Order: sequence, then C-alpha cells, then structure tokens
Amino acid sequence: MKILVVGGGGREHAIIRKLKQSAGVTEILCAPGNGGIAADAVCVPVAATDVENMVELACARHVDYVVVAPDDPLALGMVDALAEKGIPAFGPDKAAARIEASKVFSKNLMKKYGIPTAEYETFTNADEAMAYIRARGKYPVVVKADGLALGKGVLICEDEAAAESAVKGMLEEGMFGASGRRVVVEEFLTGPEVSVLSFTDGKTVVPMVSSMDHKRALDGDKGLNTGGMGTVAPNPCYTNEIAGVCMETIFKPTVAAMAAEGCPFKGCLYFGLMLTPDGPKVIEYNCRFGDPETQVVLPLLESDLLAIMRATTDGTLDKVEVKFSHKSAACVVLASGGYPQHYEKGKVITGLVNGQLPGGEAVVYHAGTALKDGQLVTAGGRVLGVTATADTLKQALEKAYAASEQIHFDGLHKRTDIGARALAAL
Repeated sequence: MKILVVGGGGREHAIIRKLKQSAGVTEILCAPGNGGIAADAVCVPVAATDVENMVELACARHVDYVVVAPDDPLALGMVDALAEKGIPAFGPDKAAARIEASKVFSKNLMKKYGIPTAEYETFTNADEAMAYIRARGKYPVVVKADGLALGKGVLICEDEAAAESAVKGMLEEGMFGASGRRVVVEEFLTGPEVSVLSFTDGKTVVPMVSSMDHKRALDGDKGLNTGGMGTVAPNPCYTNEIAGVCMETIFKPTVAAMAAEGCPFKGCLYFGLMLTPDGPKVIEYNCRFGDPETQVVLPLLESDLLAIMRATTDGTLDKVEVKFSHKSAACVVLASGGYPQHYEKGKVITGLVNGQLPGGEAVVYHAGTALKDGQLVTAGGRVLGVTATADTLKQALEKAYAASEQIHFDGLHKRTDIGARALAAL
C-alpha cells in the first residue's frame, strides 16, 4: 500500500517510523514533511491545511490510504473531502472533529451525557462572563477560547484582573480571532494530569499506554506553556484501577455520546484527564494523536499500526490485536532558544547522520528541521524529540538524556527534569 501522512512535525515522524514497520507498506509520502522526515518518507510541499491540493495529491499519486495527523485539516473536513474521492483515511470527519475544534461542543456533550468534567459556562459577552466569574469568586479560574488556537487558547487566571484581561482579550480584542468569539469559563481542577490516546472506530474504544506531558518551558514546571517539552510513558499516576474507572465513566460514554449525536468518532481520540480528589475528570479532548505524546506511545506499540488504523476506518477494531510493550519510554524535546516566544531559525544541527544518531540508542523525531544546502538546520520552536525505551523509566530517561547530549545547535534549550515527577510518583 502507498500511504500519505498529512503534517510535518514530530508526531508525524513518529507515525511514519511506526508505519514503516507495517507489513504491506510499499511507499510513504508526507506532506509537507520536514528535513528529518525526508530520510523516512517522500516529502511533498503541500501545506497540511490545503485540503483541495492534498486531495489532488492523493489522487494524482494513487494513494491507497491517508493518515490525517494534525487538528486543523481534520476540523476543515479533509477526511470528508478524501471520502468523496473514494480514498479511505485515518481520522474523524469534520462533524466528529468538533470534539476538539469547539470547546463549547465538547463541554455541552459532557454535560448532556454525564461525563465528569470541570463545572463551566459559555459566553459571547465579556460583561456576562465577568459577572459569572465574580459571582463564583473562586481563583484560579480557567478561560478557554472555543476554537483551535495552536494549543495556546487556554488561560489560567490567578485573580480577577487576570480573568478580565483574558475574557476581554478574547471576546473584545480578538486575541485568538474567530476562535475566541465564544469562551468557556470553567473551574480550575487539581491533581495529576494524564494523557490517554485511544483508537476508536465509533463503537469500540481501545486505550493506548498512558503518558505524562511537560508543558512548561523551564525546569520545575516554570515559564510559559509550550506545545510540550517532553513526555514519559506509561504515567505512574494512572493505575489499573483508575484505568478501569476511566473506561466505564469517560472512554465508553464519550464514544457512545458521539454516536448518539450522529457524529461517530473514528481515529485517535485523545483524553486529557485530571485525577482529582473526586475522581478522574476530562480537561480536554483532542481529535488526533498528541504531540509529543505520540513520540513515547507509538515506540511501545507492538502491533501493526496500519492494520489498527484501517480497522478504525472500517469499523472492525474489535477484530484486531492492539498490544503494547511493558517497557517505558521517555522523550526529551530540544527547542530553539527563546521558544515559545521569539526564536531564530536556520541554525546548523550537528551530531546526526541521515537525521539519526549513530549507534541507535535512541530515536530522533524531527519536529522543526529543514534541509538547506545539504545541511540540516532548525526551522521551528520545537526542533527535535529524542526518545529512548528501556525496561524502567529511570533507564529510559538516562538513555534519552545521554543521547540528547550528542546533538548540538546554537541556542539549544531543553528541560533537564523531564520525568522527575513521574519518578517521584513511582
């Protein structure tokens, strides 16, 4: 089969490297891809959000199956457009992608079907939102833009002034454009966070191994929120007992709710969970693989990824094996200095051969790299994800950090405490 993977980051690289292990894959295209993905797939310069030209590419290259990895093209209806041409794809259609593309849709879904989540209200008027926040008088309070905002549309406000700044910024000043024309104001939940990616065909749901993301830019969970500075899997806070509770109170009810609403979800449904004193609750849903969670979850998958993906499309997920290793995985992100704010691009990356480290102790997933005059250079905020697997989390972290020391570029920034919270919880 000829496969097309849509996207160009670390998540897509992890998907491609796992698909290369699948029986029956003859060729993998990636659009737009990046400098490191080019060593593992044929990169084609079509933007991930260019639905029309992506469908045209799939038709022209006689692609058998498309994996739509990022949120934006899913929300734009790329899976629907491919289906119209008779091309099967991994990922939800536009109606089902609303579970991430609209916070209001997902919160109302949870309220209607009794799925545990933070208390909330939705607003289009700043004065009404502030009246609600003042009446509750509880801080911190969370203000979320309704639509997609590159992972930056969630603001945790420590006091009334911060809440007013967030509410007015979104509703009156266009901080997130159309995505912020409606906001969700919700209670601040406390407890360990867990990411659980799951395969679903609209009826059956199969959770993958759990993971722990590290969003803050600096050690000690300080600094600004980023797209993720590192991950570990499995998450030690997520016990078998908690997994059982989540399956019965969150995972199955969510898949059933989407089907009942006439928009069954097929693909990868990401559950962002908070393990509160009152039990597990949903912080957010994503309609696709997480980044950088994918970089630690897929290396632990022992089953054939393409077979699983096709089963989600065909509605036969209950017929395929989904097996994960009992090992641990750790990913350390190497970022450009200044990320997530201003950073420079075009810095030469050294230490890699054909995009990977000699020796194979770790896998390097490329997130923001490009090839320029035959050299690999930085081309984004998050540049590389260095992932290692081992029998224990401690060993996986040691291997990932040792491998990361062999890679260099000007301004390289990484956290030195990825996995520390997880080790403390063991």
